[in-house]
Amino acid sequence: MTIRYRSSRGAAYITLARPERRNALDLDTLQELGSALRQARVDDVRVVVLAADGDAFSVGGDLAAITAADDREQYVEDLAETLHRAISELHNLNAIVVSVVAGVTAGAGVALAAAADVVLAADSARFSIAYTKVGLSPDGGTSLLTASLGLHRSLYLTLLNPLLTAEEARAAGLVAEVHPDDELAAAVDRVVGVLLAGSRSAQVVAKRLLRMTATPAPAEAMRREALTIRAAVSTPDAKEGIEAFLDKRGPAFPSATD
Repeated sequence: MTIRYRSSRGAAYITLARPERRNALDLDTLQELGSALRQARVDDVRVVVLAADGDAFSVGGDLAAITAADDREQYVEDLAETLHRAISELHNLNAIVVSVVAGVTAGAGVALAAAADVVLAADSARFSIAYTKVGLSPDGGTSLLTASLGLHRSLYLTLLNPLLTAEEARAAGLVAEVHPDDELAAAVDRVVGVLLAGSRSAQVVAKRLLRMTATPAPAEAMRREALTIRAAVSTPDAKEGIEAFLDKRGPAFPSATD
């Protein structure tokens, strides 16, 4: 089991539970996440809290699983589409979604955290888009990223891959609140309490209106991402980038120039 689920008093708590892999997202994990989100819909909860075990929220797509796949292109497309279904479910739930980020989050992990309606972070949180760093195209919400951060900041973060601190992510508009690590759980409880005490009908309508304004065609954008990353994974640059990441060395991209 790579996902834990529990519900209590109108809130569902979904936890990425693969700390030994720093909550890397493989196909099984994303399928379990989808099942948990469907259970939250069945339970008709008002708030969903998305958090993670260990020292990372998620380092993104599981590159080792991609490398081991018999058909990398198909696996990456399946991975992207399953991630996109989970993100769409988060957006379409009649619940407010709160993500709780501590430690490193990168790539698809950033997309998953940012798919929430409210993002809370610990001081220890660090964010990196990271896709181009391994020779891949970005996936999981480029339209959402641009809507949240603006075009040029999104380009900067995607092309140069800086590691943002929690406060830098808050200043950029990616994070709503930052708290000391040992105070984060109390902050989550406070936010959940405020949401549960509010008007459900007003919250859900507000969520839908704001999301429709910010990203009017998210499904089409995510489909483009899936097709693009499928093509990217078999390029020489991606092969070198993924291998270098797994070998814990810097990449020497074939397309790079001195």
